[in-house]
Amino acid sequence: MSDNIRVVVVDDHTLFRRGLVSLLTVMQGIQVVGEASNGKESLEIISRTKPDLVLLDVNMPVMDGVETVKALRSSVDCKVLMLTISQQQHDLMGAIQAGADGYLLKNAEPDDLHNAILLVMDNKSVISPDVTRQVFQLVGKSANNSTAVPSLTPRELDVLQCLAMGKTTSQAAKQLFISKNTIKTHVRKILDKLKASNRTEAVSKAVQYGFIDMVE
Repeated sequence: MSDNIRVVVVDDHTLFRRGLVSLLTVMQGIQVVGEASNGKESLEIISRTKPDLVLLDVNMPVMDGVETVKALRSSVDCKVLMLTISQQQHDLMGAIQAGADGYLLKNAEPDDLHNAILLVMDNKSVISPDVTRQVFQLVGKSANNSTAVPSLTPRELDVLQCLAMGKTTSQAAKQLFISKNTIKTHVRKILDKLKASNRTEAVSKAVQYGFIDMVE
């Protein structure tokens, strides 16, 4: 039985998509199981192939990347890594708020892409360094516009610090001497209290609220 990460590639630019498929094919541990030219087309392919991860462009005809993420989150259990040229704020935050697990720019090196895929599959969030500052600035504006500051328990703050350091659920559990299920419970409560759609947004909001220090 193969342990390869099963990937579907979704991009409306044929040359880029085919080149990306060729690149992924030679990467160790990666298996491309489908490709599509827009979000609507991808939904049928994803439903049929049941990939572990979808590499998804943002700006596409028929159904764009953000709308596709929303559709996937309501119907399919898979990771979603945005791969795009867009550094526009509405695309970036739209993807994060829709539930994307990562946002990587197309100028990334092949090794960076491979590493990003592995990190996302390890339940870590990935943001391209070129747009990281925008995430903190945008989430900061949102946090500053809110009069109510959420209340977190000391243990939730400990878990948040682990998330900020990029630790996996298993690593956080080992560091805090609690079970993985307990970590997952804390993460769910943290996301709910901070009104965050994923770990990246939760860490960003926590930094802006002053709960934790920014991890460089």
